[in-house]
Amino acid sequence: MKQNLKRMISYYKPYIGVFAADMFFAFVASAIALVIPLLVRYITQNLQNGGAPMDTRRLLVIGAVLIGLVILQFGAKFFIAYVGHMMGARMEYNMRAEIFAHYQKLSFSFYDEQKVGQLMSRITNDLFEISELLHHGPESIALSLIKLIGAFVILFHINGYLTLAAFALVPVMLVYALYMNGKMKQAFRRNREKVAQINTQIEDNLAGIRVVKSFANESIEEEKFKVGNDAFVEAKKASYFYMGMFHSGMNAFTLLVQIVVVIFGGIMITQGKVSIPDFIAFLLYINVFTEPIQTLIDFTEQFQNGYTGFERFLEMMAIEPDIEDSPEAEPLVDVKGDIAFEDVSFKYHDNAHRVLRHINLEIPAGTYVALVGSSGGGKTTLCSLIPRFYDVTGGRVLVDGKDIRDVTLKSLRENIGIVQQDVYLFAGTVYDNILYGKPSATREEVIEAAKLANAHEFIVSLPNGYETDIGQRGIKLSGGQKQRLSIARVFLKNPPILIFDEATSALDNESEAIVKESLERLAGGRTTLVIAHRLSTIRNAERILVLSDHGIEESGTHDELMAKGGVYAQLYEWTR
Repeated sequence: MKQNLKRMISYYKPYIGVFAADMFFAFVASAIALVIPLLVRYITQNLQNGGAPMDTRRLLVIGAVLIGLVILQFGAKFFIAYVGHMMGARMEYNMRAEIFAHYQKLSFSFYDEQKVGQLMSRITNDLFEISELLHHGPESIALSLIKLIGAFVILFHINGYLTLAAFALVPVMLVYALYMNGKMKQAFRRNREKVAQINTQIEDNLAGIRVVKSFANESIEEEKFKVGNDAFVEAKKASYFYMGMFHSGMNAFTLLVQIVVVIFGGIMITQGKVSIPDFIAFLLYINVFTEPIQTLIDFTEQFQNGYTGFERFLEMMAIEPDIEDSPEAEPLVDVKGDIAFEDVSFKYHDNAHRVLRHINLEIPAGTYVALVGSSGGGKTTLCSLIPRFYDVTGGRVLVDGKDIRDVTLKSLRENIGIVQQDVYLFAGTVYDNILYGKPSATREEVIEAAKLANAHEFIVSLPNGYETDIGQRGIKLSGGQKQRLSIARVFLKNPPILIFDEATSALDNESEAIVKESLERLAGGRTTLVIAHRLSTIRNAERILVLSDHGIEESGTHDELMAKGGVYAQLYEWTR
């Protein structure tokens, strides 16, 4: 916990000036709260001696001072509320940027095991709670300690016996608070986990809402959500139980303190040991004393929320990217497109079964190679190793004779273009999505890329042409249109190596013909790997590789493999 708190405190460093000002104004606000009862005591003491003209003028002066103190306190609390909150928001901004950048570094193997809703919860809900703690935490502690210590000193000066009676219950309150704090921390952590699970379920449902409706399974989804929602309520039930015990218990202690002061003070008044003005001031200071206790109550709840969120933040930041540049990595330049697999083996972390076994393969620059085979044979995995989406378990992958682990990831992936079956388009315009392939491109280059991808004609027919908003994931476009935009994006990128992962398998015949023409135009003169289920689409490939659990079973042209009458010939007959 000590190390975590040190890490949390480090986020104040860029805002140390604002933080110091925030603490100063917290001190000012606390000091004013302590001064006002003293002035009230002074007034009551003087009024007891009878009113005189001088006393009236003095009363007006004191009234003016009190109004000035109120104005000063208004300014101090406004600074704390506005500037202090903005400091917290900027720290939240920094942490959100930090965790988002960290998300970008993590590899596919990380995302294979994560749920989007839980990742979203860490970057939104958790960070908000952390920023609230970072702003209010030190301020709450400072305000509370100043008021508690100040009130104790002043009260002790007024009457030591009455002060000791008032503070007698404080140790019991602290023990009670510490015990309930431990229970609350556990409960709040469970709450966060349940909220993250619900976020995941909502994200999954909304992303697949068309599938839900097409199967008329709304009731099933509601029932699934109910299970998660019920679990959330149960977790909340425990946390609210301990929160209720904490709040009600602390409030009961506060009232007991006031009762002790009233009873004990009343007895001392009857004995002539406490004057009425002192007793009134004492009661006012008891309110000053009980207010920071309530603030500390709120702070403990806030601390549980914020610190639990910070622990989850650190858990995520502690995950090391399993794929990153080596210290000696150099940029890959002047890429021709030669690809070689040397004794490559691969398996996923959660699977003892090797997906690829001792693959040896050479693909000369500019070659058009097709990968075929049954599902699970490793075709997509083999292609995913080239841009280092995953690292090989054994052997090595070379591009232009260089081990891809010895070149920078950015330069490697800048030279590889990928067109997938499941096209992902970002929310925004047609133009923005094509430009994603090369953010520095001119508008003319974007339009030229669209023409090469056979996309320009349908784009200009859209309501706003290239500035048409395509909706979340391009929902307003057809499958063929989305695929052509993804091809235009790769045309704009203009890489020497291409990977087509079943890019036409989900399209109708007409769309497939248009997209296939675009793909063939894109593949011209580039090293191209095509994963295909429709074997009729890759008859013209210069080389066809048949992959299975045993590795590369067959290799050759379409005619050579058909003449052999082996696995490829059987697959071709099945898919005709």
